[in-house]
Formats: sequence, structure tokens, C-alpha cells
Amino acid sequence: MGFRQADILELARAQGAVTVDDLAAQFGVTAQTIRRDLTELAEAGQLERVHGGAVLPSGVANIEYEERRRLNDAAKAAIAAACAADIPDAASVFLNIGTTTEAVAKALMKHRGMMIFTNNLNVATLMAGAPEVEVMVTGGMLRHADGGLVGAAASRMIENFKFDIAVIGCSAIDPVDGDILDFDLSEVGVSQSILSRARKRVLVADHSKWQRAAPARIASLREIDVMFTDGPVPDGLAQRLRDWGTEVRVCD
Repeated sequence: MGFRQADILELARAQGAVTVDDLAAQFGVTAQTIRRDLTELAEAGQLERVHGGAVLPSGVANIEYEERRRLNDAAKAAIAAACAADIPDAASVFLNIGTTTEAVAKALMKHRGMMIFTNNLNVATLMAGAPEVEVMVTGGMLRHADGGLVGAAASRMIENFKFDIAVIGCSAIDPVDGDILDFDLSEVGVSQSILSRARKRVLVADHSKWQRAAPARIASLREIDVMFTDGPVPDGLAQRLRDWGTEVRVCD
């Protein structure tokens, strides 16, 4: 691996995805040279080629949590602001594991009279600074990598409640059939319990989730009431979402 390819890989790890045009401009080389670099990195299993660039390979293992926190942070902030603006004071809301749901928690800090349920210790810590908000944390097995509480114990506790709104994130969305995907079956089971106990189901997911793959299915977008994202829905899926009654809000 050459120095330029090593730098490209570092950028991909920081951003989650890279484009041919941006890399060509940054390194002062032709687009053809960058395409060759990306192809070689893909052949080495370091990246996955997508139209116009490349993304980190994510078929069976997720990106490190701290790296995910930095990915598309402006988009996540916009998504979170729009989602929080749609949540009234005094609502009961479940926020699950994920960097985008953490952004939603930050955007809810000034709400009043709310009850926040979560299996995300990062969310609980954030909401501890919001005196007008009550916080209920599930039990479960602590996943040290991201502060998530997962497993059967978390699911059983969730099943004792009914909340107004569930706000969930995910690791990937299938651009063909609209399946919502993740990596850890113990987390998937908890997310399914969350959706089953909510009166309104909300998905927060930036555009990169359409470009990624994960092996475990949480649910279908058919089961989601509102999706907050920052880019267009892939061709062919938009009409199905309308047929399902799934509202999509694109946040600039």
C-alpha cells in the first residue's frame, strides 16, 4: 500500500465514505488514478467500491463507535434537530443505541416534562443534565464498545412499558426492499421490543445507511411511521414508502 492509498484509507475511516472527485482534488491527481487506488484497496478488502467512490466494508462488523460518532456529524445534527422539533413536551420517548439517537438526546435537552427511556448509557448520561426530564434506563448486558444495554433482560424490561414515541437508529438500510438492518442479534431483539411497545415509530438515519450492509434484520420501513434522513430515498423505494404510509422527512 502506497502513501496516498494509506491516506485515502485514513480519510475513509474518519468519514465513512470517500468520493473520487474529492480525492482527486485533494491529492492533485486524476480521477482515473484515484479509481485505480480505490480498486486496489477494494481488492485488498480495505474498502468497498460504490458509485462515485468507496465506503468502509461493513458486511459483518460495524465501524468502531468513536469513528461512527464523527461520521456525517452535521447531517446527524440536522436530523436530530428536526426529529426533536417533532416531539412534544411531556411525551414519553424511547431512544435506543446509536450515535444519531445520541444527537437526538442532545436536541431534546430543553424539552420539559418528558420521560426518556433508553438502553444507551451515553443517552442517560446526556439527559442527566436535563433537570426537566425523567430518565428510565433498562437493564441488560453492558456492551463496553458503545455503552449499550442489550440482551433478553433489556427486552423483558421494555415489554413492561408503553411509550408515545420510539426513536431508533440502525447500521444499514437495504435500498431495494427497505429492510432496516444491524449487526448484533442481541441489539436487534431489543430494537424489535422497542418498536412493539411504541405508539409512534421513528427512524433516524443519515444517507450513508443506504450504502452499507449488515446481516441482522430489525424490521421493514413499512413498520416505521416517520423516517428522518438527509438525502433522497433510492430510486424504486420511494413509491413503496408512499404505499406503506411511511413518511420521509429530508433534513438539510
